[in-house]
Amino acid sequence: STMFLVGLSGGIASGKSTVVATLRELGCAVIDADLIARDVVKPHSKAHQQILRHFGTGILLENGEIDREALGNIIFSQPEKRRLLNSITHPEILKEMLKQILKYFVLGYRYVILDIPLLFETRGLTKFMKYTVLVYCDPSAQRVRLMRRSGLDMDAADARISAQLPLEEKCQWATHIIDNSGDRESTRRQVLRLHARLEDSLDFLWARLAAGAALAGLGGLLFLLLRHFSS
Repeated sequence: STMFLVGLSGGIASGKSTVVATLRELGCAVIDADLIARDVVKPHSKAHQQILRHFGTGILLENGEIDREALGNIIFSQPEKRRLLNSITHPEILKEMLKQILKYFVLGYRYVILDIPLLFETRGLTKFMKYTVLVYCDPSAQRVRLMRRSGLDMDAADARISAQLPLEEKCQWATHIIDNSGDRESTRRQVLRLHARLEDSLDFLWARLAAGAALAGLGGLLFLLLRHFSS
């Protein structure tokens, strides 16, 4: 393969955004599935129209955009509604992710990090990842952080956490784990070690060889075309 994919995930309020920010500082190519998820449901989009058809206009803000909090309250309390929403948005999200992966491939990146909150819940995507990274957080700290961040009471926070696989279970599926239970500096050191491992991956040796061969072939083809049209 000329480029490999790294799946990054965590749990709600586990501190994944801190890890992503550090990776971006290091110059890594990061595709944010959550950001894409916001874009694909913008007004007048295909997904936006389907969501309104199934969930009604009561989830809209005044500007016509979807109220994520209102929709979140529905899907976190009704698993069948959550599955319905996923069936609407996931195909559109995947199409946009593929477009961005292709962009980074053309730009010559050695690997791309896919920031996917539900990577381990969906399972199907993990088979495309060379490595999977889990941002772990102690469950009690996770609850406190979520309550503080979103202004939720304990029951509401627990309901949102329980809507995802337990972090302990996700640990079994990850090839790399970043423990974000401590302070920010401890997390940063772990991210730096992960980055060094990915940069040293032998996969990129083959990537460089393949890219060099492809560029040489393209250069030869362009030379032949120029000779043809100039003759």
